[in-house]
Amino acid sequence: MKMSTKRVIIVEDERPARDLVMNYLEGFPEMEVIGQYDNGFDGLKAINDLKPDAIFLDVQMPKLTGFELLEVLEHQPEVIFTTAYDQFAIRAFERNAVDYLLKPFSKQRFREAISKLKVRLETKKEGEKEESGIEKIRQHFAESEEKLHRVVIKKSGKIHVISTGDINFLEAQDDYVMIYTDEGKYLKQQTMKYFEKHLDNQQFVRVHRSYIANIACIERIEPYEKSNFILILKDGNKVPVSRSGMQVLKENLDF
Repeated sequence: MKMSTKRVIIVEDERPARDLVMNYLEGFPEMEVIGQYDNGFDGLKAINDLKPDAIFLDVQMPKLTGFELLEVLEHQPEVIFTTAYDQFAIRAFERNAVDYLLKPFSKQRFREAISKLKVRLETKKEGEKEESGIEKIRQHFAESEEKLHRVVIKKSGKIHVISTGDINFLEAQDDYVMIYTDEGKYLKQQTMKYFEKHLDNQQFVRVHRSYIANIACIERIEPYEKSNFILILKDGNKVPVSRSGMQVLKENLDF
């Protein structure tokens, strides 16, 4: 049975790589390219607006990486990663993408990726809730040991990329975490445990069950109610410190 036309978007910052994918796709008329973008921001908007069946996604891109794009993506197409970095390729494959293409890739290798994509798309049941390996990719973020250097947040329809060095402190709010910076505050659907694990523990300290503070932003520490303490930050905010948090602070600040 002939496969119905599937809509595809390419997000790749290098023109030669985009042209190569376009060239190879000419051999697959059942794959309709509905857009190609040279950056993650435009690609993200197009994917959410156009809702393709699949995307070819570069890993290393300026402004917004392929993994960061997936983290804030609403629509969930099938994903074939393209990358020049082997370590990223292996990691992407383990994260339940349809496949990955290690640059420079041959027409035969591309054909194999398309075959896997067709199987994935054909095995989706009629009317099945839209889903892909993206949720498992996101789950892998939480389970990995990689440290964060920036945080991507969607707020009021806009994407904000925040350097971890710009974070003053974080506050738990139910299933979310409020991130405070000099530029404002941003709500992220994530856990404190995740941030405690992935932020640099030489820079950030879990000072309370509900708070993580950037050591560089501490102005002073004051006693507060019996044996408790409170942090006075350089921006004027006050952050409570538990007994265990105080012990960690003492170790980190060596006092």
